[in-house]
Amino acid sequence: MKIKVILADDNSFIREGLKIILNTYEEFEILDTLNDGQEAVDYCQKHEVDIALLDVRMPNMNGVEATKIISEKTNTKAIILTTFDDDEYILDAVKNGAKGYLLKNNDPERIRDAIKSVYNGNSIIQDVVLDKIKSNLMESKETETKIDTKKFTEREVSIMSLIAKGYSNKAISKELYISEGTVANYITSILNKTGLEHRTQIAIYYITGKID
Repeated sequence: MKIKVILADDNSFIREGLKIILNTYEEFEILDTLNDGQEAVDYCQKHEVDIALLDVRMPNMNGVEATKIISEKTNTKAIILTTFDDDEYILDAVKNGAKGYLLKNNDPERIRDAIKSVYNGNSIIQDVVLDKIKSNLMESKETETKIDTKKFTEREVSIMSLIAKGYSNKAISKELYISEGTVANYITSILNKTGLEHRTQIAIYYITGKID
């Protein structure tokens, strides 16, 4: 069964170029190409779409706004595909339910792999984008938290704090003198308690206290 994909970008050259590239892979079926976020929302509400590739900056409705509606009202999974690595857009896109955030200058194979990964239930945020999130969060008031700490163990709060500072699982294990496997178990517990899906969302939750 092919993965059903739509593309939304106000730049027709990029839009049609992506369509040609993705059509070379037999695992995809490009259902349609659209001009803006509103068209993408309308299409996803009327048709069965697996993946919506959305540009960030589009007229009528941008990709972040479209992601929120698509995530809330349809079963379609949204991937932000853009030339912009703006911190505000990244954070908003993730909070609004984006399952992937990639830059357009990626090799076609990487975009293909990201689509397949998101389709199979994973979240994909490119390293350069994740680095922007980490630096943004680390500049926040000593990563002061707004979460309700009563919901979590002291160790879970410590791990969320380190995630918000950009620590990897390996770095957390060294900092807290526990194994990487134990760190992973704590992260799984945090995800289960919050309903979040990946560590980037944990970082945003720790800073904002919100689960959007």
